[in-house]
Amino acid sequence: MRVHHLLRALALAGAFLCGHTGAADAASPPPPIADFFSNPQFTGAVLSPSGKYLAVKVSNKNSKRDMLGVVDLANNAVKVVGNFSDADIGAYQWVNDERLVFTATDRDLAQGDMRYAPGLYAINRDGSKFRQLAMRDGQPFITSGSSLNSRDLLPWHTYLLPQRGAQDSEYTYVQDRIFSSSGEYLYTNLLKLNTLNGRVSRSVKRPGDTYFWMLDSRGEPRLTMTTEKGGTNSVYYRDPASDEWRKLTDFERYTNRGGAFRPLSFGPDGTLYVLSHTPGKDTSVVFAYDIAAGKMGDKPLVSLDGYDFRGNMVVRDNKLLGVNHLTDAWGTSWLDPAMKTLQDKVDKMLPNTVNMLTLPSKPETPWVLVSSFADIWPRRTLLYNTETDKLTLIGESFPDIDPNQMARKELVHYKARDGLNIPAWLTLPKGGGKNGPLVVLVHGGPWVRGGEWEWNADAQFLASRGYAVLEPEYRGSTGYGGRLYRAGWKQWGLKMQDDITDGTRWAIDKGYADPKRICIAGASYGGYATLMGLIKEPDLYKCGVEWVGVSDINLMYTGSWFYASDFTDDYKRYGMPVLIGDREKDAEQLKATSPLLRASEVKQPLLMAYGGADTRVPLPHGTKFYKAVKETNPNVEWIEYEEEGHGWKLPKNRIDFWGRVEKFLDKNIGAGR
Repeated sequence: MRVHHLLRALALAGAFLCGHTGAADAASPPPPIADFFSNPQFTGAVLSPSGKYLAVKVSNKNSKRDMLGVVDLANNAVKVVGNFSDADIGAYQWVNDERLVFTATDRDLAQGDMRYAPGLYAINRDGSKFRQLAMRDGQPFITSGSSLNSRDLLPWHTYLLPQRGAQDSEYTYVQDRIFSSSGEYLYTNLLKLNTLNGRVSRSVKRPGDTYFWMLDSRGEPRLTMTTEKGGTNSVYYRDPASDEWRKLTDFERYTNRGGAFRPLSFGPDGTLYVLSHTPGKDTSVVFAYDIAAGKMGDKPLVSLDGYDFRGNMVVRDNKLLGVNHLTDAWGTSWLDPAMKTLQDKVDKMLPNTVNMLTLPSKPETPWVLVSSFADIWPRRTLLYNTETDKLTLIGESFPDIDPNQMARKELVHYKARDGLNIPAWLTLPKGGGKNGPLVVLVHGGPWVRGGEWEWNADAQFLASRGYAVLEPEYRGSTGYGGRLYRAGWKQWGLKMQDDITDGTRWAIDKGYADPKRICIAGASYGGYATLMGLIKEPDLYKCGVEWVGVSDINLMYTGSWFYASDFTDDYKRYGMPVLIGDREKDAEQLKATSPLLRASEVKQPLLMAYGGADTRVPLPHGTKFYKAVKETNPNVEWIEYEEEGHGWKLPKNRIDFWGRVEKFLDKNIGAGR
């Protein structure tokens, strides 16, 4: 987002810039690849505690670097308060109404070229009293015009705590991540830091090897979670009277089995909100937890039909106003009547989008931040004035995307062969979608939720090229209840793969796909599923596109010489045997479901891409499979982005990759086949 764009938008004094109002020309060419895969031009904004000021990332034509700007909403004056000559502004947040903290990053460097930590810096909103608080490496990262003694700085492994805090002084809490001499992560300290003088006034006492901290509504550390021996985690509560920690519950680290609950947040009255289950129900719900009595309430406070709860409690001015939550899309259930009325007003002004409202923590002004998006519309950020009922557009993440050229996305369901209900996301190309070419796009993880109702560059790009896109939430996916999640344990290449196959056949039966023009694609676990799909269903999938995909389950256990892996020994001992398979007890199953050992069975055209600096799925997963498959299959294309990690950070690589994907699909299932 450029400074003059921000000024121009704010100077409209409340005019709503809708944009893209005309119908798309049916004969117009599809949007360029760069419109989908360049970096977002705007990434959001943060209101100050009072709501008087707005912090944003800005840039201008003379600088390729992201800078930190502050807008005075009383007069729309913009001031750049933080910038580096050789780095971009990273994360940022308000310490109080006068002061901000922020980090550094470099959007022009991929994982293999990164040499610095984020560091930590503080500055007043008027640009005064700048201070570097933490190193970016072993030496202080000196900005133009400043000189600092490294002895005054916190170490490079100091990070922002992504929680709001009290916002009533110059103090903030930061995390100090401690590593062993060999680089193994051990635990995280919580430090109370004075952002004016850079000194730590307090290191919070730990009850064990802490890895997560939670502040209460007053901004004080009240809860922590620790890693224990034997593959379990514990939840501890710090008593405000005695300052002592006591254990509330524990659970298995990688499967989440056991334990009474998982902590969510604290309410303004000190109530602890937690996630748990009701008897006979498959999805997680929100309860109030009575800390003194050590038990949860009799009835859940928030329950989402068909979905595990994911979201947050909305607290402002020490009052619980509502709950943000994710079902198929994000939304808010307001408890406060005034906020419900406000939401209705905004929704009438922006009728075709999800509109999430963010209030200042201690509002003194009429400003409310609005994040607006839809399946066809990338995220936009606006300001709403509750006194004038006017909306002002602040920025758009992908302004070159015309919603009229985008495809609709919906959540569908189908039955797997064993009767299990499988959710899936279906995106049909605009003006088409019947008996056309289909890309089955498999999400990574696999123990994550794959999608939600919002604009997605991958699916929308494929749809803009005329392909229907099916994204199955196969068993093992999270967010849709424990039954679907647990059904995926030890099912790599087996029932998890069957779910994807059954979804593909469902799409054929519904008339969405031409059975002779279907390609399977995906990254990470999705890359693994692509390879297994080509092996197990040679007549169903005409081609495959896989990037950063697992090719050998045993290689996940053993690793490879000269290539680092971020899989810890702890995960290999307590997580993988339960979730994926035990190397000894399930040895035959792992052999049968490792694509590398079955590479000769892949006869279809295949496009493979890997990052040379990937530590999640190291490069040998790709090179070994490529060498093996090329012995019997001449139609295999190989791409290596030497500097990239687990996915493509750099726009040039994303644009190059998807350009190759476009040509590959066109040749095999598209118009050019």
